[in-house]
Amino acid sequence: MPKETIKNYQDRLINCMQSFDWSPVAQLAQKILSFQKEDRHVFLCGNGGSATNAMHIANDLLCLQLKWKGNGIKVTALPANQAVLTCLSNDAGYENIFSFQLERLGRKGDLLIVLSGSGNSPNILKAIDSAKNNGILTCAILGFDGGKCLSLVDIPIHFSVNDMQIAEDLQLIVGHMLVQWLKKGMLDD
Repeated sequence: MPKETIKNYQDRLINCMQSFDWSPVAQLAQKILSFQKEDRHVFLCGNGGSATNAMHIANDLLCLQLKWKGNGIKVTALPANQAVLTCLSNDAGYENIFSFQLERLGRKGDLLIVLSGSGNSPNILKAIDSAKNNGILTCAILGFDGGKCLSLVDIPIHFSVNDMQIAEDLQLIVGHMLVQWLKKGMLDD
């Protein structure tokens, strides 16, 4: 691989991180910590690489319990169950795969975190709509121009980057920052 390709990618990723206002991530971390203490549920969803990132972040949040003596964070990655996804895609339509699950599993006061490069996927928008209708707090980790999601969620975390791979890297970076902060917050209690 040419060194200039690596350098260009590295520079763009670092630039996004250095120029970003991280206060929405701190706000989300505070919410998750309070949700853990209140026994609330955190749901995550995304498509493609963002689906994988949602599952990765859910794993990390759940495994915080191993390091902490109190109740762990209740967390579910909505794209994780292939049988459910294929059933819902077939029977309810792909645009409903997350909203259908959220309507049955979520309750007022829970949290939905959506991960999306474009912020315009119909199933993500329907999940946000379902969350709003059911009193569930919403957050989005977005790339590009943020799409329709940007103005719909309670806590937007938007990286204005026109590169899907960097947008997906930043989703995981946010997830890992949350885990680092939460680990410290939980252990300090």
